[in-house]
Amino acid sequence: MTDRLRSLQDLQTLHRELKLRQRAEEERREREAALARLREQEARVFELTVGPVVPLPDPNRAILRHGRPEPEPRQRELDEQRAWQQALSDDFDVDSLLETDETLSFRRPEISAESVRKLRRGHWALQAQIDLHGLRRDQAREALGQFIHDSARRGLRCVRVVHGKGNGSPGREPVLKARVRRWLVQKQEVLAFVQARASDGGAGALMVLLNAT
Repeated sequence: MTDRLRSLQDLQTLHRELKLRQRAEEERREREAALARLREQEARVFELTVGPVVPLPDPNRAILRHGRPEPEPRQRELDEQRAWQQALSDDFDVDSLLETDETLSFRRPEISAESVRKLRRGHWALQAQIDLHGLRRDQAREALGQFIHDSARRGLRCVRVVHGKGNGSPGREPVLKARVRRWLVQKQEVLAFVQARASDGGAGALMVLLNAT
């Protein structure tokens, strides 16, 4: 008896599913028929509005299909140009550009000596810094160039570059100190730099004034 009831329930369920499918199919056909009637009406409205249509005479012209031009790698060219602009040389002669004071400060011709004194006294608030400790020469050069570029684009005015005092270097000579000065002079965003005050790193750091854009 139980098996008969179960079979009857299964048949009823199947019957309901078939009816639902049939109803869904009928609704789909009705929608398609309505859409077809609408398209036909729109076509007739167009014909009544425009009037008889006469095909244009064949011009007997050959249709030339021009090949698409090769894509230009503009982004790569821009990246290469930016990299070239940021390339910093170790052979750049910087000595003639440094001020002959005890810290060998630097300023561009349009920057007054008073601005350099203000920079040395901490007139501008420090807004960012980069620490080049532990980096190899090429790593430090790339990191410094990117830091100066990004800082100027962000509108920063005064940043600090920590190059170290060389206490852990052979002969206790600062490896990056001279190179950092040479690299900074080549960056157009750099207007001036001075040795940091003792509280800001002293001989192991530089305070840099940027041309914020």
